[in-house]
Amino acid sequence: QVHLVESGGGLVQPGGSLRLSCEASGTIFSINSMGWYRQAPGTQRELVASIAVGGSTNYVDSVKGRFTISRDNAKNTVYLQMNSLKPEDTAVYYCKADARSRSYLPISAYWGQGTQVTVSS
Repeated sequence: QVHLVESGGGLVQPGGSLRLSCEASGTIFSINSMGWYRQAPGTQRELVASIAVGGSTNYVDSVKGRFTISRDNAKNTVYLQMNSLKPEDTAVYYCKADARSRSYLPISAYWGQGTQVTVSS
């Protein structure tokens, strides 16, 4: 099993910054793409940013130029640097990893428990 633990959420004023971290642990054979999703009350969970094992990235339009996703493959960790935060960025942010726990198992999607980000004055 692969376990994901997020950290770094909190309350920040508009225009401020936060850095989210997500570390994968447990039985890990390989991790393919990793990503960050968010879900605000009454809305569907949406992809915020993703990063492939080789480093190519993808962002939802609303965060382009403000958020940066990165990963440290040696530490099985993905980060989300969030700058110029806006009230509409308020949501629970979830980490996701597409990974194999054993070489003979298929790739599965694993999720973290979520971390709250609140942008408010």
